[in-house]
Amino acid sequence: MATSHSALVTGGTSGIGRATAEKLALLGLHVVITGRSVERGNAVVQTIRQRGGRADFIQADLRDASSAAVVATEARRLTGDRVDVLINNAGVFPFGPTPATTEADFDSVYATNVKAPYFLVAALAPAMVQRGDGAIVNVTTMVADFGADGMALYGSSKAALVLLTKAWAAEFGPKGVRVNAVSPGPTRTEGTAVMGDDLAALAAQGPAGRPGTAEEIADAIVFLAAGPSSFIHGAVLPVDGGRLAV
Repeated sequence: MATSHSALVTGGTSGIGRATAEKLALLGLHVVITGRSVERGNAVVQTIRQRGGRADFIQADLRDASSAAVVATEARRLTGDRVDVLINNAGVFPFGPTPATTEADFDSVYATNVKAPYFLVAALAPAMVQRGDGAIVNVTTMVADFGADGMALYGSSKAALVLLTKAWAAEFGPKGVRVNAVSPGPTRTEGTAVMGDDLAALAAQGPAGRPGTAEEIADAIVFLAAGPSSFIHGAVLPVDGGRLAV
């Protein structure tokens, strides 16, 4: 997106979000990242600035409409009232059996994975529409597309984001705003380190036979957000080592 000059990356302090922010900054975009940790957020900003890029950090726990509104307002302030690219990457991924899920667990996962992205889009898409240009990329998961033991809560929340991607493409696409999604498979990040050997075992089921890296997922996100993808609307791009193919 040659006309873009700013991007908001939620959950941009580590893993896929950090890799995405760094790659967008290398393309010349002013990148604003969100996250809970000030220390990690400042570290990402410093890295980008040392490479000659522009970056800012917003400390936020995106869980509801009000937190999304605060982030949207601050992002507009930092970017001169222009957010051209929104990457809805922040998310939580608890695994476990359905009977062990509490109502508080359910509400927390849907608040972060569905409600926050919904209201960020509601806050930022209208200005993109007014300019007739913009891109939104949602980060989902391969388990939004097939049933997996222990993934009911997480997978269903991301399945909601898949449908939102398509609905927003229909809503905003005719007005110049492209909305797409990237669906990662098993990926080595700080967040998935706790899975240990289980991550490799899960990844072994796909043709690639290995977990992906944050950088590989970020490449796909950047392609849909700022690459030569002008004719792609409402797509969910699997970046899962081929897991959905088998």
